[in-house]
Amino acid sequence: MSLSDSNKLLHFLPLGGSGEIGMNLNLYQTQGKWLMVDCGISFADNYLPGIDLIMPNTSYIEQRKDKLVGLIITHAHEDHVGALAYLWPRLRCPVYATPFTMILIRLKLAEAGLLDQVPLIEVPLDGSVDVGPFTVDYISLTHSIPEPNAVRIKTDAGTIFHTGDWKLDPDPLIGNKTDEARMKQIGDEGVLALVCDSTNVFNPNATGSEKQVRDNITQLLKDKKGKIFCATFSSNVARVDTLAQAAKKNGREVCLVGRSLKRNIAAAIEAGYLKDFPKTVEESDAGYIPNEKILYICTGCQGEARAALMRIAQGGNREVTVARGDTVIFSSKVIPGNEMLIGRLHNMLVEMGADVITEKDAYVHVSGHPGQPELQRMYEWIRPEILVPVHGELRHMEKQADFGRAQGISQAIVPQNGTLIR
Repeated sequence: MSLSDSNKLLHFLPLGGSGEIGMNLNLYQTQGKWLMVDCGISFADNYLPGIDLIMPNTSYIEQRKDKLVGLIITHAHEDHVGALAYLWPRLRCPVYATPFTMILIRLKLAEAGLLDQVPLIEVPLDGSVDVGPFTVDYISLTHSIPEPNAVRIKTDAGTIFHTGDWKLDPDPLIGNKTDEARMKQIGDEGVLALVCDSTNVFNPNATGSEKQVRDNITQLLKDKKGKIFCATFSSNVARVDTLAQAAKKNGREVCLVGRSLKRNIAAAIEAGYLKDFPKTVEESDAGYIPNEKILYICTGCQGEARAALMRIAQGGNREVTVARGDTVIFSSKVIPGNEMLIGRLHNMLVEMGADVITEKDAYVHVSGHPGQPELQRMYEWIRPEILVPVHGELRHMEKQADFGRAQGISQAIVPQNGTLIR
């Protein structure tokens, strides 16, 4: 094959996140060079007793690491960046990310003793970088964490639009709305393949807005008398701010419980977000505040054994306790596979006399992933020749492939981890 012919070849190889929700790691190859997008972990379930974390098998790219020109991180969720500190020594390539994500990456690498070794390139929001034969444009979308990015990857062989995690939030509380004109422009310029988030494809409705969640939680807190505990994903900075602002409007002080929660809020403030975040009280001081004047925001919405809320429920936190008359709000969804853990935690809290409220009882959570109307709009904007569903179990990806074909996309292919697609 001549050099000119090889320049026209473009390959996609997922090593994580295709056939599962979590552990995202994707590779693109052209002109003999590889580009990695994301490097995430997954949390083990009951099928893997004794194991906490799972990471992608990177042996294929490790054997070709001299051809790996860079690692693009789309956003700071653990299933997209959590394996970086563990796997980078096997890869040893430059890492690219936007400012908020880069703050958290630096913290992770510092903890692992790698900060001085990893070449880090901070990319401004909506910025662009040339990485070997790939031109990578960062495109700001909306999700459940600051600075979620899609990436447009331009090569001589064609253009990929890799969505990362996204939704279309009409009223995002952090960051801007999705730039519809920009998205249409990208479609006008031509896209060979759309590599797209499949997580919420079974939802026939649009996902909804964080602003509505804030209004509902603020109203919900008005009638509560005892202590209030709110569990959410620590990375959902807008939701943590929602809970803090709702507490403030209802005359309650805020106490953050959980290391990752405090770290993410500090990173968001450093990055210029959360300018109006209320001053918090320490766990050691919160017990002196009247019950009707305190709200605890906790990690552990998935029933994790070592997270704050489970430790509180088990009596492992001497300074924070749940008592009869208190309220515990789970401002989150149940991630598939965690049903037993969360159910156990709910029962423990009810036995202690708490009123447990979940998304099934009140509008206290909204997803960060697109429902079918949002997917349809993405297809209309980008107009790809090929749809490649990722970020989902097989049933999610097959559903999106069928949905995309029904919306007029001529080709759709469903990958699994290790599938090389030309």
